[in-house]
Amino acid sequence: MTIPGMTRRRFLQQALLLTSLLVGGKPLRGAAQEERPPSSPFIFTQVRYRGGDWDPHPYAARSILEEVERRTSIEVRKERQVITLLDPDLFSYPFLYLAGGEPFEPFTEEEVEVLRLFLTYGGFLLIEDTMGYKGLGFDRFIREQIRRIFPDRALERLPHDHTVYRSFYLIQSVGGRRIVNPYLEGVNVDNWTPLIYSQNDLAGAWERDFLGNWKYDVIPGGEAQRFQAFMLGVNLIMYALTENYKQDRIHIPFINRKLG
Repeated sequence: MTIPGMTRRRFLQQALLLTSLLVGGKPLRGAAQEERPPSSPFIFTQVRYRGGDWDPHPYAARSILEEVERRTSIEVRKERQVITLLDPDLFSYPFLYLAGGEPFEPFTEEEVEVLRLFLTYGGFLLIEDTMGYKGLGFDRFIREQIRRIFPDRALERLPHDHTVYRSFYLIQSVGGRRIVNPYLEGVNVDNWTPLIYSQNDLAGAWERDFLGNWKYDVIPGGEAQRFQAFMLGVNLIMYALTENYKQDRIHIPFINRKLG
């Protein structure tokens, strides 16, 4: 897909404006952001791509947004935002969600460049494999795309003491519609993990049908596993919005004691 030159120039101007806000060469995420959650409404922003199935769980966002609103002090916008990677407003949304269960049309070089810039300067991307076939299909494909975005950085298993597991709840076990990996993976940039990958289909555990019933059974752990999926979803959003505030030395000893 191509976009008009003026639109592309507008996007680059916006990206350059954002990078010009860096203070002392530091990323867009400043100390004030790390110390307290943002005051503006959180928008669950989902990436629409070409080919494949970009929207396997169209009703999941509302469920996790309701949970964030219920459990935290974060104000949310109840409806998700759908966006493409070359949308000139991309940098207005700090949280991106990309899901799929099969390969799709590879990112263009332009999209790779935009994602690298977005993720390097403070943006966050949660990627979900909704099928969970290790080494096949979506999993194999998306790992190739991640290597294109970060050719010099590895997609690694996040350790149990990673900030995302303690950004709101103290997470002992990951959840999802089904447990393929008992952990999350991510790409680290300094002390920040701007890209996190789950193969456990969190959104499948969040989603309700139009009557309000759970759309999918959760296996093998049942409703406890579904609750863990919601807990992890809240943590991921908190992490995306407040970054490493839980790594403050005031929090670490207390949390370490809680984790035992």
